[in-house]
Amino acid sequence: RKPVVLKGMDLGTCTTKWTVDYLSEAEGSKEVKIHVSAVPQMDFLSKNFVYRTLPFDVFVRRAAEVKHKEYFLSEDEKYYLRSVGEDARKDIADIRKQFPILAEDVQLPEYFEKEQFFSSVFRISSAGLQLWTHYDVMDNFLIQVTGKKRVVLYSPRDAPYLYLSGTKSEVLDVDNPDLEKYPLFVKAKRYQCFLEAGDVLFIPALWFHNVISEEFGVALNVFWKHLPAESYDKSDTYGNKDPTAASRAIQILDRALKTLEELPEEYRDFYARRMVLRIQEKAYRNDYG
Repeated sequence: RKPVVLKGMDLGTCTTKWTVDYLSEAEGSKEVKIHVSAVPQMDFLSKNFVYRTLPFDVFVRRAAEVKHKEYFLSEDEKYYLRSVGEDARKDIADIRKQFPILAEDVQLPEYFEKEQFFSSVFRISSAGLQLWTHYDVMDNFLIQVTGKKRVVLYSPRDAPYLYLSGTKSEVLDVDNPDLEKYPLFVKAKRYQCFLEAGDVLFIPALWFHNVISEEFGVALNVFWKHLPAESYDKSDTYGNKDPTAASRAIQILDRALKTLEELPEEYRDFYARRMVLRIQEKAYRNDYG
């Protein structure tokens, strides 16, 4: 249950074929919905980006540029494609369906049973783009096809120090965090790796990750269900909704905290601390770092 970088795997012809020219010609002018950001650090919580639609070939060439002659926000804007299903609310991302020509060039690592497959997410990023720190609820491979990425990871056990809002951390700049605003962040143990073209990073479920594209690059995420299928929310098309049992537990906790509001402050504080101790006693584990 720890991240690992796999090198030297046979990923198919994608690692040599997927140049800007080839990508543009292979999938042509089909329209894609993309994120456009005026700043390198994208923030999903404050939504400091806009969604725009471009023909795929136009998007690829723009994303590969350093300065743009044509742009939406600024000549330095960053582009990011995260592929989605035909209907993002109902369909999962699957490169075989959304980009069938490119899918023929890819050989996915076979480290899980075929029936466990959940999604294959095609990603293209401008150089310098940094994605927010977040966790996913499924195991996944981050396959770096072209370009280079730096990935910073944090253990699920360090969640108390990451200032979470849902599945995402409020700490955008993991290299120069605002410690006045986020003083506990220094307690989070940082793991870091650099991915070259052809490298595959295994990211276990619940491990937080922050990704920066050091170059224009193309990647593919493959998610699979390592828990029984019924553990997952059937309406989840992105692979980031908490397991159904966890969602129920959080709802119960919210109701319990609301009930505590009926008590005076000193009683509320005392019984809240008792609840925390009970959770630690019943649910915490001590056999991993």
